[in-house]
Amino acid sequence: MTALIKDRNTPFRDGKAFGHPVAAGKVFFAGSLAVLNATGYAEPATTATGKKGLGRAMGGVSNAAGADGDALVIVEHGCFAWANDGNVTRAHIGSSAYAVDDQTVAPTDGGGTRSAVGIIRNVDADGVWVES
Repeated sequence: MTALIKDRNTPFRDGKAFGHPVAAGKVFFAGSLAVLNATGYAEPATTATGKKGLGRAMGGVSNAAGADGDALVIVEHGCFAWANDGNVTRAHIGSSAYAVDDQTVAPTDGGGTRSAVGIIRNVDADGVWVES
């Protein structure tokens, strides 16, 4: 491409939500912690390596009987309160959060068994606030 020589109608998104194709055999519940697997498909978070945190599934989606990409989940980016595995303290604010399951985070990678899903922004009675 060359540099612009006239106005361009550049597509825009607010960056808050994106649709992601769902991995084969996966089911999302609304409000679950979503991750991207190594092949680029969305799935609910589990204790596993090689995943990338996406955010919160906005609605329930079932691809239980489908192949990769047969369903689409809308994932919202932001700062969400996840359940604490019991080990996250205020001392972890600013550090990575690691997925335990699709609603729980931990402050460590569990000896190399968990994937980072975002940054811990706060810890309070609502849970562990993670930005993703």
